[in-house]
Order: sequence, then C-alpha cells, then structure tokens
Amino acid sequence: MKAIALAHPNIAFIKYWGNRNHDLRIPVNGSFSMNLKGLSTKTQVIFREDLSEDKLILNEDEASGAGLMRVSQILDEVRQKSGINLYAQVISENNFPTGAGIASSAAAFSALALAASKAAGLKLDERALSILARHGSGSACRSIPSGFVEWTDGEKDEDSYAFTLAPPEHWDLADCIAVVSSGHKEVGSTQGHRLAETSPLQKARIADAPRRIRICREAILEKDFEKLASIVEKDSDMMHAVMMTSNPALFYWNPATLRVMQSVRNWRAKGLPVFYTIDAGPNVHVITLKENIAEVKKKLSHLEGVQNLLTATVGGAARVIEG
Repeated sequence: MKAIALAHPNIAFIKYWGNRNHDLRIPVNGSFSMNLKGLSTKTQVIFREDLSEDKLILNEDEASGAGLMRVSQILDEVRQKSGINLYAQVISENNFPTGAGIASSAAAFSALALAASKAAGLKLDERALSILARHGSGSACRSIPSGFVEWTDGEKDEDSYAFTLAPPEHWDLADCIAVVSSGHKEVGSTQGHRLAETSPLQKARIADAPRRIRICREAILEKDFEKLASIVEKDSDMMHAVMMTSNPALFYWNPATLRVMQSVRNWRAKGLPVFYTIDAGPNVHVITLKENIAEVKKKLSHLEGVQNLLTATVGGAARVIEG
C-alpha cells in the first residue's frame, strides 16, 4: 500500500486570503493561479501495519507538532473514505525553499492528497482530489489541476474546488522568483488567514474580488499581458495592505522586496513585459514571457538583496509517479 506523487507549487494571480470556513478552508473569494513547472514536491505515502502513529519525514528531517497534525488530518480523511485502519509513513521533499512564501504547502498537500488516496486504493476524480487537498492547505487545491487554474469560492465544502481554465501550452509565461529570504516565515498563512478579518480593508478587498476575477480570467484567455500585469499587481498589493492593517499587523516585505517591486515597474514602463506578485512572504514572483527569461534573470541578479533566482514555466497537474 504505497504510492509516490509529484505536484508543483502555484503562484496566485488573484490571491486567496481569508476564509469563510477556517476548518474546511473555504475561501472568502475565488482566485486564479499558474502552476510552476521546474519547482516540485515529491511525496511518498506507505500505509504500514507496524506503525503505532503517523510518521512524517520532511526534507530528510522527522517532523512533529502542527505539521504532522495537518498531515494526519488528510490521512484520517483517506482512511475514512477507504476503510483502511493503518497508520502511514509520509516522506516528502521539495526542490525549493519551504515556508518562505513560495507555496510549499500547496505543492505538499496536493502531492499528499494524491499519493495517500492512490496508496489507499481510492479512485478520486480531479474535483474530489482538489477538495481533499484544500482541507490541508487552501491553495493546494489549485495544484491538483493543470496549467492556469481557477478556484471557486463556494459556500459549501463540495462547491469549493479548482479546475483548469487553460492548459500549460495556452500561453508561454514564466516566473522568475527573486529569493530575498529563504528562511521560514514567522507567521504562517494558516494564522494569517484568521487575522485577515481584523483588517478594515478586507471587506473592500472581498467586495471588489468579482471584478478582479473577471479581468484576470479575460486577460488569461485573451493572452493580454498588459491587462494581466495591471490586475495582478493591484491584487497582490491589496492583499498585503490587508496584512499590514491586520491586528496584529503582518509585514512580510523587506527592503529587497521593495527594491524588486520598484525595479519591475520601471522595467515595464520602459517596454519589458514583466510584472510582480508576492504571496505571504518576502520573495517576489516576477512574471514575464518565456522568451524574456534570460533578460529578466540578468536584471534581477544585479539587484541588491537578491540572494537566489528560481525559474519556472507553466506546469501540469499533480501526478502519480509510482504506485
């Protein structure tokens, strides 16, 4: 009873921040994202008769506490659906920084949902897998489908899931991630989602979400880079404004973050197709056309405070690689 799955993190174009239901991670607004080929999490799940509890090994270190608890919650769902009564050993590894605002939990829980259900003999469709992954990490539901992905907010558990808006080959976009800090962020996204409602700006962000979603959907389907750049940067800034005005306030940016943001806007004003978006962390996702990756990487490498650069193109769906 063993399976190995691989999933990509995703970068949100329209952000998920705040829940209608925290336990089920049903979001207050819909969102869009792009899967990131080249960055991945590989997760192995083995249900074993000799275990007295679930075991989690993350990037070669045994994990416990809240991380293990979240993994066990997904495994409990799989056990309930399959009728299996065994504990599992979970071995997971990323090829990119963990807990640094690069959607490591999205990749991890989508890979876990797929590997665990496969190992247990379940035959879940994409929608059911998306919902299962969402229970571990909201944005994980977006790493189950392929390419450019839309996540519906929904009001009930079965209504909040992700699906492919357009396949990877639809548009040759690329993500150059300017890593300005690879350390684990002090306040994780799960806690941040609970703080969102304390910001006086959150209601306005939610009320305007349908407009931003419509514009983003149109921009992706029409492959309109300027339209996408404008709405994605605005949405990212709005989410961070909510974070900064929450109680307590969350400040994920550092000086290098701002330096990259300002530079990206200057480059676009001079004609380079490029825009930024930032998840819950200091690292900046710089989106461009695939043909401009080399130029964007060169420009980013010259900025003070940029420690490393990760690049990704549009990725496919989570998939089983063994089992």
